[in-house]
Amino acid sequence: MSARYAKSASVTPAARRTFIASFLGWMLDAFDFLLLTFVITRIATTFNKSVAEVAVAITLTLACRPIGALFFGWLGDRYGRRTPLMIDIGFYSLIQLLTAFSPNFATFLILRALYGVAMGGEWGLGAALTMESLPAHRRGFIGGMLQSGYMCGFLLAAAAYYGVFTFTHWDWRALFVLGALPALLILYIRSGVPESPVWLAGRAQKIGATPRFLLKSLAAHWPLFVYAIAFMAALNALSHGTQDLYATFLQKQHGFAPGATSLLAIIGAIGAICGSTAMGAISERYGRRLMVMTAAALAGCAIPLWALSHTAVALAAGVFVMQLAVQGCWGVIPAHLNELSPADVRGTFPGFTYQFGNLIAAGVPQIEAILAIKLAPAGGAPNYAAALAVAAAVIVTCVLILTAIGYRVRKENRGLAFSPSVSS
Repeated sequence: MSARYAKSASVTPAARRTFIASFLGWMLDAFDFLLLTFVITRIATTFNKSVAEVAVAITLTLACRPIGALFFGWLGDRYGRRTPLMIDIGFYSLIQLLTAFSPNFATFLILRALYGVAMGGEWGLGAALTMESLPAHRRGFIGGMLQSGYMCGFLLAAAAYYGVFTFTHWDWRALFVLGALPALLILYIRSGVPESPVWLAGRAQKIGATPRFLLKSLAAHWPLFVYAIAFMAALNALSHGTQDLYATFLQKQHGFAPGATSLLAIIGAIGAICGSTAMGAISERYGRRLMVMTAAALAGCAIPLWALSHTAVALAAGVFVMQLAVQGCWGVIPAHLNELSPADVRGTFPGFTYQFGNLIAAGVPQIEAILAIKLAPAGGAPNYAAALAVAAAVIVTCVLILTAIGYRVRKENRGLAFSPSVSS
């Protein structure tokens, strides 16, 4: 079997449907998660809590995502990618609906933890299903498009926040009712998305038949697992550190109303979509890691404009460049992690390392909220600008270092064939 696909291999109609389903699943998963980031202050008022206390909900969601990645990833390696993906989407839609009816803060936190389990399973299954259905030379571009689904979800969340609080008298709970709509995606997957051809080929060889394959892979490839988790921790910290408290920063630091907050968030989301798609595509020619380092360096240069500007125009330019760079880093990840993965646990490895990295980075929004208080002038309001700038500078440095270390851990495997069944 050739190590690489022929350049002439084309994307089949079944692969396009698979991409659409995985993209929508990730977009709507992100939509559900990011709704919370727009209403932190409103939830704090409802339950008589501080912003830092409500930020614990974000931490819980991120911390529980590895559980879902491991469980649903194992289901994906044993029973196929498609059915566990449908179960996962139904689960996170149900939890999102129940969140709208939280009677108290404790129940709210429990539901956000359960949502984290559900959210943790979606990305790994969707990414594996998509990457295993594509010719190798299309993974970078389509992987970048797939990852941009996260920021399309951010765009939807910003639009929903603006619509609900501008044109209705509903409270934050209405947003979480809207978050149950992704359950409709199950119908599309059931009717139009086939099982991964790589998994079907591997089933004959008993790949993923029992949990021992994950343990054997961990033992045989532990430096790769450790590195991938650390690398994904840095990227998750960069993403959540520049996004999750951004609406709070605009509301508290600059006093922006819902309309202005939504507009700046939408500008950032547009930049992110451009960055993710572009860097994913360019990585096919120049390499995955080089694109991560290029985008991370750009993010570092954007920090002053993004966090320390004082006008709406400058803040808009800053958030566009920052999110273009941050999601530019992420645009290579679906392809990169699947290419690094041991073949027998591809349903588990990408999602597990991604979400375990999330666990390590889970406290970043809460740390930023606390740091904003500590950096505040005596008797003054929390300094979210300084907190976000300091956190971003530290995280960008970590991303650059860990990406460089990756060259010594394992080669990129860009263009590696997963199975002859999906080549031309």
